[in-house]
Amino acid sequence: MKKKTDFLVIGSGIAGLYFALKAADYGKVTIITKTTIDESNTKYAQGGIASVMYGPDDFDKHIEDTLRAGDGLNDVEVVKMVITQGPGRIKDLINLGVEFDKNEDGTFDLGREGGHSYNRILHHKDRTGQEIEEKLIQTVRNHPNIEILEYHFALDLITQHHLGYPVYYCQDNIVCFGAYVQDTRTGEIKTILSKITYLATGGIGNIYQTTTNPSIATGDGIAMAYRAKAKIIHMEFVQFHPTALYNPGERPAFLITEALRGFGAKLRNTKGELFMEKYHPLKELAPRDIVARAIDNEMKKHGDDYVYLDATHIPGVELKRHFPNIYKKCLSIGIDMSTDLIPVVPAAHYSCGGVRVDMTGKTSIENLYAGGEVAATGLHGANRLASNSLLEALVFAYNSVEASKNLIKTIDFQDAIPDWNDEGTTLLEEMVLISQEFKELQQIMTNYVGIVRSNLRLHRALKRLEILYQETEEIYDRSIINQGICELRNAINVGYLITKMALRRKESRGLHFNVDYPYKLKENRFLS
Repeated sequence: MKKKTDFLVIGSGIAGLYFALKAADYGKVTIITKTTIDESNTKYAQGGIASVMYGPDDFDKHIEDTLRAGDGLNDVEVVKMVITQGPGRIKDLINLGVEFDKNEDGTFDLGREGGHSYNRILHHKDRTGQEIEEKLIQTVRNHPNIEILEYHFALDLITQHHLGYPVYYCQDNIVCFGAYVQDTRTGEIKTILSKITYLATGGIGNIYQTTTNPSIATGDGIAMAYRAKAKIIHMEFVQFHPTALYNPGERPAFLITEALRGFGAKLRNTKGELFMEKYHPLKELAPRDIVARAIDNEMKKHGDDYVYLDATHIPGVELKRHFPNIYKKCLSIGIDMSTDLIPVVPAAHYSCGGVRVDMTGKTSIENLYAGGEVAATGLHGANRLASNSLLEALVFAYNSVEASKNLIKTIDFQDAIPDWNDEGTTLLEEMVLISQEFKELQQIMTNYVGIVRSNLRLHRALKRLEILYQETEEIYDRSIINQGICELRNAINVGYLITKMALRRKESRGLHFNVDYPYKLKENRFLS
């Protein structure tokens, strides 16, 4: 089945939805999403969205904080662009009905998180992402130019390779014509032709054993773009959120927002000792990579599975008012955060690498744009400053529409694209092969390519990933396509990219810490 649309949006987080809303003024938009439209990393973003709103804070200070967190790998011009455009995009959200918390005098109640020198985090209680997602979805559902296809899974981007051209023939001028998409409820594979394709597939967290990401975050967009020969960069920089609730068996791990530490909560080891002052002068408000490694170091030193987050000195009424969902979640497992310590552990949270894009969100492939976590924009460098990601998604989605809105008048659909060919494949009856290999992948990545790495661990990971890759490709080639096979294949691709790029980086920097290349001692780093 062939289907045509001006703009194909793959993913339904903040980047995809905001792009769709803006693009719908210029043509027909089709959004495809793996499950329901509201399931994305955006929904789980508790802390908020960073933007300069009032003095004495200013753009220069926000820029400086972002560059410091990124450890010198940020694109300075991108950082300036995102931060200076921020207030305008915040205004767009407010016009869509997003309600950010305010003080009694009507000013925004701005929070502060790790790495920020000023309070500049707009939030809606402790469910900011959900509030933004809900308001965007309401508007998207009511737009006559937007079609939503739920339970549709993108299998591969369509390029000249699918017309029979060899890779070497078109490697310097690859063009995207749309995507092959499977309706996971019926199994039907559709050929969706588009003039502009927008990749907004989110993160990679589920390649690790413990993650704050929903189960759909398997790196699909990065893997698809990689197979289509797009440029992928900085995959070695995987951010582990320092404080996920330690509750064995629960997946995804429940996030304890950094805003709680910004509100005054302290980290203690299982002996009850405060420890962050040993690692950084900003203590609990140090950049995330430092806090995560500090926690990891304390856990290994004492042989523990977790450390504690202590909010017992904060009045209970304030905790309930500012963090109602966290308070309720902790109570559900027998923890009253106003009187009890909260057990926490680092969890895979965010990828700073991904599909390389320019300042308009354009990838190295013609007519293919990317935004949100799947894209490597240059904003984050080697480490993401807390709450910059939602802002980044808005700014780049807006810029992508501005860059592509007139292009659709000059682009024709590629009608010669063949439909998906599954001739000779059979139904895979033993799905245990898929589930077991996914568990193996998560163990490899967690144990060898996690918060702290070494060359020995990385080489071992690479050998084991190559075996998983070969086994999975054999299954893929002979089996009728399903979501499970494709997610495993994508996740292995992403694990391989992270490991290869980690091996190439002969230094410890930002989120990539290799014990064979220890940090040089400087103000914002510590030796492990």
